[in-house]
Amino acid sequence: MTPRRVLLATRIFAPESAAATFRLSALVRALTDRAARVGVLTTTVPPSLRGSRAAKPPPRAEISRWPVLRDATGYVRGYLPYLSFDLPLSLRLLTARRPDVVVVEPPPTTGAVARAVLSLRSVPYVYYAADVWSDATASMGAPTSVVRVMRVVELFALRGARDVIAVSEGVAERVRALAPRARVTVVPNGIDTDVFTPDGERHAEAPDTPYLLYAGTASEWQGAEIFAEAMREVVREEPGARLIFLGQGASWPVLQQIRDDLPEGAIELRPLAPPQEAAAWQRGAAAAVVSVKPGVGYDFAYPTKVIAALGCGTQVIFAGPGPAAADVAEHDLGRAVPYDISQVAQAMLAAVRAGSPDPAERARLVEWVHRNRSLAATGRAAAQVVLGPEVTQQPM
Repeated sequence: MTPRRVLLATRIFAPESAAATFRLSALVRALTDRAARVGVLTTTVPPSLRGSRAAKPPPRAEISRWPVLRDATGYVRGYLPYLSFDLPLSLRLLTARRPDVVVVEPPPTTGAVARAVLSLRSVPYVYYAADVWSDATASMGAPTSVVRVMRVVELFALRGARDVIAVSEGVAERVRALAPRARVTVVPNGIDTDVFTPDGERHAEAPDTPYLLYAGTASEWQGAEIFAEAMREVVREEPGARLIFLGQGASWPVLQQIRDDLPEGAIELRPLAPPQEAAAWQRGAAAAVVSVKPGVGYDFAYPTKVIAALGCGTQVIFAGPGPAAADVAEHDLGRAVPYDISQVAQAMLAAVRAGSPDPAERARLVEWVHRNRSLAATGRAAAQVVLGPEVTQQPM
């Protein structure tokens, strides 16, 4: 049997450290394990990661990179950056060697471009829905006209997909409501347990005093600034406490302002790091801090930051609603608190004073991840959808 040819279209890919990177890299590994020929149409490596060893492409996949516009934090985010990826993508999809199926990562504009181009070639695509963008746009107070356009674009992308992979049941329910005929499969996000592991050294630049870590994108719906605000209370009682942000995102300017108001060194802002480096920071942290801001359309989100920390044996302080909060509370994976500055500060203080978990506790946290959120299992489940029996079916 001739190996199936799969093409991924995504604005974000390794070595950028993000949930999309983790799940797509796992999908590539699972596909190539099944003898599929995989190509990835993505963007050039961001400046902060150029020249690093992590920038090497994954084995057994052909990576094609294209320069794009990035925002001030180095992220491909916003109308012009999306356009700078989507317009060239139309030509790349049109001229690429014919695949059996294409996997499309949001935003919806990318999905819409993929549907328009691939329909000309009678090639089906699978849409990987990490969230519902039009809902989020509406909840963040965007103009009605913008929300309407985003809804139309997203519906066009969802309804043309042969399959939709949703990262949570909450996302799946919204997709089914918007596109009743869509064939939706839930494949939860996971983490690479060969990278995010308790074994290994802590980062050489980590402070000697107890520190808390926020590792990953800090966007509007995550509301990471609550941890920075809480540090005002934390340093009053524990002057040696430190909060390190390792990432990028829309909250960065606010985080910088709060940092400048606090004693020097209380908050440190560092650029996004490749997964291996992020894991080294996780290992030395007293706790990882993760949040979902309530009421902005993402209450169902499950940030991968939670799983990355637990994979390194580091407990989590989770602020806000959602399934991740329920897991942290139910399985004693750290502290789950409301999205409230005072309660967040108390949880941070308790973690700083307790220090890193002992070896037995670390092992328990790691075992929970291996049992419930292994990226290998996630990749296999997503690959099963992509390589389904109807892979050659044309999109509607």
